[in-house]
Amino acid sequence: MGLEGGRPRFYVGLGLAVASSAFIGGSFILKKKGLLRLCRRGRTRAGQGGHAYLQEWLWWAGLLCMGVGEAANFAAYAFAPATLVTPLGALSVLVSAVLSSTFLNEQLNVHGKIGCILSILGSTVMVIHAPQEEEVSSLESMAEKLKDPGFIVFAVCVLVSSLLLIFVAGPRYGQSNVLVYVLVCSAIGSLSVSCVKGLGIALKELFSGKPVLKEPLGWVLLVCLVICISIQINYLNKALDIFNTSVVTPIYYVLFTTAVMMCSAILFKEWQHMVLDSIIGTISGFLTIVSGIFLLHAFRDMPFTPNLLPLFLQQGRTDLHGSWRSVDRHQSCQHQPLLPSEDKGSQSTEEEEGEGM
Repeated sequence: MGLEGGRPRFYVGLGLAVASSAFIGGSFILKKKGLLRLCRRGRTRAGQGGHAYLQEWLWWAGLLCMGVGEAANFAAYAFAPATLVTPLGALSVLVSAVLSSTFLNEQLNVHGKIGCILSILGSTVMVIHAPQEEEVSSLESMAEKLKDPGFIVFAVCVLVSSLLLIFVAGPRYGQSNVLVYVLVCSAIGSLSVSCVKGLGIALKELFSGKPVLKEPLGWVLLVCLVICISIQINYLNKALDIFNTSVVTPIYYVLFTTAVMMCSAILFKEWQHMVLDSIIGTISGFLTIVSGIFLLHAFRDMPFTPNLLPLFLQQGRTDLHGSWRSVDRHQSCQHQPLLPSEDKGSQSTEEEEGEGM
């Protein structure tokens, strides 16, 4: 995983990332509970334009948890690799799903439970095989990273592709293809994570007493972060307004995390000193998380019925019920083909009697 000196930093970042997911996942439950309490009191709902939730302490508690979670996530990028911190954001979805089934009486079907298990397993595998990034401890080293030709090419490709998606593909296909706006959010999001990483380093230097406020790079990163987040929020809201949330959320998670992992690999050289088994483990863990999130969201409203079983299980179930019915009737299978002809004969006799009358 890296040198021994980097292990304490790694574990601090890992703890902050897990705590961030717990706080963010719990914040949704608290805010939902507050909104439900307002609904029971007959107050105007938020979806109808009401703002009564501002007077509900549960909603404010949820907002506070959200702020703490985002702050912990922000700090995690200063200690752990972005390739680890970003995928662990999926745990907030898991926490929200489990708590909602406990405190909001929302049913978590079999697909959702399997998705939760897969997310936990994938996160564990990613933690075990997480890359140890090349040490970046100051704004000077961050500036050198940003001057790397590989990152410059990546950033230019991201900006050009985002502009094409916004101004060319957006007006034509944005209303019919979910990938257009989600790709914009994911591509720009990879740059915003790099800005967060740099600002985290700047804050660490500020607390250590260095004159960071005089460095222009910190302010440039702050301005770029505000612009990137604004673009992300704008186009993510467009995607959510047009398409179903259960479709947007897993696609956005996959594309955003993939873009962040690519950006981190190019900028911080996180994969440079990894052995083959660690690379395979990291990719496998990420794909396992993706599978879990897909199951948790895509089949959230689908009830589990026996018709969803594999064919061989359905066949066994049919044979079992058939044997039960044959036992109940006390009839031999050899006599079953004769029953329809006997019924037909009795039916024709009744018809002839009716015609004679």
